[in-house]
Amino acid sequence: MDPLIHCFLEDYMVGDPSRKASLFDQIARVGKALGHGKRLELLDLLAQGERSVEVLAQTAGLGVTSTSAHLQTLKHGGLVSTRRDGTRVLYSLAGTDVVELYARLRNVAATHLADVQAAVAAYLGEHTEEVTRDELLERAASGKVTILDVRPKEEYDAGHIPGSVCIPIDELPDRLNELPADAEIVAYCRGAYCVFAPEAVRLLTGNGLQARRLTEGMLEWQVDGLPVETSDQ
Repeated sequence: MDPLIHCFLEDYMVGDPSRKASLFDQIARVGKALGHGKRLELLDLLAQGERSVEVLAQTAGLGVTSTSAHLQTLKHGGLVSTRRDGTRVLYSLAGTDVVELYARLRNVAATHLADVQAAVAAYLGEHTEEVTRDELLERAASGKVTILDVRPKEEYDAGHIPGSVCIPIDELPDRLNELPADAEIVAYCRGAYCVFAPEAVRLLTGNGLQARRLTEGMLEWQVDGLPVETSDQ
C-alpha cells in the first residue's frame, strides 16, 4: 500500500475519530429527514410529480407552515429540490434514487414489522381482488383489459401507465358510463399502499362491472423502470 494512503487511513481510523463521526453525522441527515410519518407521506406524494407547498399541505391534511417545515427538513437531507414558477416554489424529489430509497424503506418495514401489515389492512379496508403486474401486461397486450388510473388528473398528467384511462376517484361515481360493461377493468393508483384503487374496485363491482386492482401502483412502476407516458406525449 502506498505510504501516504496508509498514513491517511491510520489517521482516519485511529488518530482522529472526529472525522469518522463527521462522516456518519452527515449520512444521518438522510435518516433524520426520513424519521417522520408525515415526511414519508410527502415523499409518497412527490413520487407522483412536483407540487407546491399549498397543494401538498391540502393533500396531506397539514397546515402550510407545518408542511413547509417538513419540506425544509427533507431538503436539508438532500431528498427534495425546488424550482420557482413565477411566485410559486415547486418541490420535487431530488432524483429517482430517492423514490427507490423510499420504496425500499417501506418494503423493509413491511417485512420486519408486523404492525405495518396490520396498519395496511386497516387502511386499505375490505379485501379486493388483485391482479399482478405481469398478468396486467399480458392482458393489456391482448386488448382484454381497460387500465383505469384513479389518481388526481395532475398526477396522471405527470406520468401514467401507457394506454390507461384517467378517471379520478372522486369523479368515478358520475362517470361509470364511460367504462365498458363487457370488459375487465384494472384500477391502479399511487402505489401498493394507496387507498384509491381498492375504493374504485369496490365501487365498480358494486355497480356490476368486472374490476380488480393492480397489486402495485405508479411508484413501483417507476422504480422498476417501466414505460411511462405523460399527457403531453
